[in-house]
Amino acid sequence: MESARIIATVARMVRDVGLAEELAQDALVSALEQWSESGVPDNPAAWLTAVAKRRALDRLRHLQLAEHKAGEIGRELDARHEIAQADFAESVDTALDDDIGDDLLRLVFTACHPVLSTEARVALTLRLLGGLATDEIARAFLVTEPTVAQRIVRAKRTLAEARVPFEVPRRAEFEPRLASVLEVLYLIFNEGYAATAGDDWMRPALCEEALRLGRIVAELMPAASEVHGLVALMEIQASRTAARVGPSGEPVLLLEQNRARWDHVLIRRGLAALARAEALGGALGPYALQAAIAACHARARTAEQTDWGRIAALYDALAQLAPSPIVELNRAVALSMAFGPAAGLEVADALLAEPALQGYHLLPAVRGDLLFKLGRLDEARREFERAAGLTRNGREKALLAARARACLG
Repeated sequence: MESARIIATVARMVRDVGLAEELAQDALVSALEQWSESGVPDNPAAWLTAVAKRRALDRLRHLQLAEHKAGEIGRELDARHEIAQADFAESVDTALDDDIGDDLLRLVFTACHPVLSTEARVALTLRLLGGLATDEIARAFLVTEPTVAQRIVRAKRTLAEARVPFEVPRRAEFEPRLASVLEVLYLIFNEGYAATAGDDWMRPALCEEALRLGRIVAELMPAASEVHGLVALMEIQASRTAARVGPSGEPVLLLEQNRARWDHVLIRRGLAALARAEALGGALGPYALQAAIAACHARARTAEQTDWGRIAALYDALAQLAPSPIVELNRAVALSMAFGPAAGLEVADALLAEPALQGYHLLPAVRGDLLFKLGRLDEARREFERAAGLTRNGREKALLAARARACLG
């Protein structure tokens, strides 16, 4: 539970996240050996941090990093070494006196650095900040354990070779780096919310992990509107988890969900986070706009009470701010609900030639739904069958196949 904080504290000292993780694991091994005899200390996190810091000091001396860091670092190491040689109980008391928040924020920005591939950022974030083991990450994304291990090893090597500084980025670099952090959290959450492949419609553990990390970042960056926007979006989306899956694990679509099963504590948290984003002033960013859309659903007591006109307007704003084929497809759905299926189909049809959506199962799925509502059942059936053939998620495939059969009357 404390691994991210310990790694962050040690990484500030050694400037190497791979080495920091190794030292944190060494501290845990020491704990397992000593606590079985002496008992768990009153403040186990401080004990672990103190041991990890002492090992970091020893490692720095052995590697003679002081010579490479010039006299100032050498003097700092001498001072720290004197502290480390003092009574251990006293060092435990002060082990967590450092600015843990800043250290965690540095670790977030390092793990999500744009120099890494998207897959590497996701794996490293789940490993360092989420504390997930390699096999857990592999199971979550349905890839082999060696693949995940290689991604993590390459990520650490890339950070070291690129000499990525362990720091919060300077003002000129801040926005793109923050965007990278939010993208990683959003990807993790989305994979949990609608699994790309496999036999499960959702992987709630990934949603919970992304939400936990998002809350941490929001606490560390209270003035960043888009951080609150993303947290609001995840809170509200996560509130539907229990209602999105039927008794046999089958998907339950939004308009068919039992809203009494929505988690209203998460909805209140999400609406509060959205209010914080709005209170910071300025135009809402892409995540906050998506959160505002989710809030429209959350505030509607029944599906019929949904304010589809406002949702369509919000998608118009999102399309202007962050245009993408996916946004356009979602806008088509909103327009169909607000102004009729023909209006939505016109937008969806315009996406047929979009290269990014070739092979994307939700385009024929949306077109199938709109064609079904227009009574064009043969066309709808073909679209549902095409969508079923494209998806790699077993639950979704079964749902789309059932919708295709329903077109036969």
